[in-house]
Amino acid sequence: MPEPIRILYISISGNTRAFVEDLQEYAEQQHRTAADQPLITLKEISEASPLADETAPYFAFVPTYLDGGNGIDNGVKELLTNVLGDYIGYNANRQFCLGVVGSGNRNFNEQYCLTAKRYARDFDFPVIGDYELRGTPTDVKRIYATLQQIATQQEYHLK
Repeated sequence: MPEPIRILYISISGNTRAFVEDLQEYAEQQHRTAADQPLITLKEISEASPLADETAPYFAFVPTYLDGGNGIDNGVKELLTNVLGDYIGYNANRQFCLGVVGSGNRNFNEQYCLTAKRYARDFDFPVIGDYELRGTPTDVKRIYATLQQIATQQEYHLK
């Protein structure tokens, strides 16, 4: 049986939490059908979360909330998601992150998933997916397949 896929996330409005819970439910359905399909474990990071050392690979899920500037050419002030960035930046935690999945609202054009893009740049891991707001069932299937592919490659490289 494969190792579970670990997801660390932050959810402000509940959209990210709803999406990762849908992802977890989808993984459970897939696992019931075929035992070689990995399950998903979730860890929500919030202001109340103590900084801790991660010791196993994980994926980060982050929404985009900005306050001030447009994030492109006149500055950016991250709003509300900094606690996840602090957690990833703690000790060696960034080394275990296999990639980030961003969410946002496409109405914000260039700012869509900007926080995920900034995390990828600042922490040197890839943006591996995106979805809008709460996502769709198609997004869930697509992102699960991506997580599964990367996690499988990771396990292969560790052997």
